[in-house]
Amino acid sequence: MRRIRTFEERVGELFVRGQSAGSMLHLSIGEESAAAGVCASLRDGDSFTTHHRGHGIFLARGADPARMMAEIGGKEAGYCHGKGGSMHIADMGLGHLGANAIVGGGIPAVVGAGLSARHHKTGAVSVAFFGDGATGQGILYESMNMAALWGLPCVFVCINNQYGMGTNIAQATANPNLHERAAAFGLAAETVDGLDVEAVAEAAERLVEGARAGKPAFLAVSCYRFYGHARKDKSPYRDPVEEEAGRRQDPVAFARSALIDRGLESESELDRLDTEIGAEMDATIDFTVAQTEPPLASMFRDVYAPEEPEPEPVRARIDRVLARD
Repeated sequence: MRRIRTFEERVGELFVRGQSAGSMLHLSIGEESAAAGVCASLRDGDSFTTHHRGHGIFLARGADPARMMAEIGGKEAGYCHGKGGSMHIADMGLGHLGANAIVGGGIPAVVGAGLSARHHKTGAVSVAFFGDGATGQGILYESMNMAALWGLPCVFVCINNQYGMGTNIAQATANPNLHERAAAFGLAAETVDGLDVEAVAEAAERLVEGARAGKPAFLAVSCYRFYGHARKDKSPYRDPVEEEAGRRQDPVAFARSALIDRGLESESELDRLDTEIGAEMDATIDFTVAQTEPPLASMFRDVYAPEEPEPEPVRARIDRVLARD
């Protein structure tokens, strides 16, 4: 969780320095327990999709933060060679089927992956991570119904940070008990307080193992989005008193206190760890700044099948036509 928090802070720094690709960045600060707690139950061969606030989830699954930052910076060394950016990172090697900027867009891919895992008897689970805003999308309910009907090894994880862009969940749904919707489809369904990463991990382990046995599941992790919807959003729709109270529900600080109180780690040891992580994440910015942007000729790479001829860029076609004259 500390690595996720620090990475996201450096992502914000990269944006302020004007060295990120594009104009939109969505930070997951305040949601670290959902990423760390759920991903702790996953194993090699499992797959997942994320929403546009998915940096922390990918990092929790073992992603290289330097390559992640390079992707966010639009550099060739990034996971998608700088063409995916913050909201479209993917890596099949780590089971990441892709982040998605469309609300709920990645959910049906998990159903497909679950169907494949069941057909090939791999024992793998596929997990869809999405925000509470996606509970207003019909594709979620179609996907849950299909997963339940066919007994697919799928887990639907709703990171309920209380806001869909600038709309509080209380203004978007009459029943905030989101897990009850999943239960109606026949899924094993729970809600857990995201303040406590151990509680998240325990719930996730139960549900993930059940999914491996053919009982798809839904887990809602309640947390608070510390900052605005995107990096530029100063969240004027939230009262400062509310924000102060929400930020006190800090899963990283809670976990740190728990480790110290139980005598599992000393304060000095955790300080040392924080320093090491800070240096690691500082290096991701240095790495990103030093990398080159993808060449124009690579624009069609990974878009078409390898045996397919690449389309001719418009500029090249214009130059060819003009050269005839």
